[in-house]
Amino acid sequence: MFNPIPETNPYISLLQQDFGFSEFRPGQTQTITQLLAGKSSLAIFPTGSGKSLCYQFTALQLPHLSLVISPLLALMKDQLEFLQSKGIHAASIDSTLSAEQSQQVMADARSGKLKILMVSVERFKNERFRQFIQSVPLS
Repeated sequence: MFNPIPETNPYISLLQQDFGFSEFRPGQTQTITQLLAGKSSLAIFPTGSGKSLCYQFTALQLPHLSLVISPLLALMKDQLEFLQSKGIHAASIDSTLSAEQSQQVMADARSGKLKILMVSVERFKNERFRQFIQSVPLS
């Protein structure tokens, strides 16, 4: 059985500092630990159980941009609102943005201002996006 991160672990203080939560939910600690160790992780939790926090918390501990591929625009918007409310630099590139807004998001990603960039699977059909993402250091 995997033991949760003890309260003396610095991850708890980072969780409190960055997200305002006092503890991890079941399964989050194992997933985050695996990701931070450079391993793959499959997290299957019920809706509302904290899957998003697993990649959000991990992204803040890594040196470069984290690319999140999400199937739903509404889910991306909800997660962006949450992250921005916590002062976390995140953005999306999606069909609702103007060309100027997309260019600004890409400039922010290139400059290292963003920690999390959310895109839909369809974005990878765009050659310009694929070239852009190859030019940005990703964690």
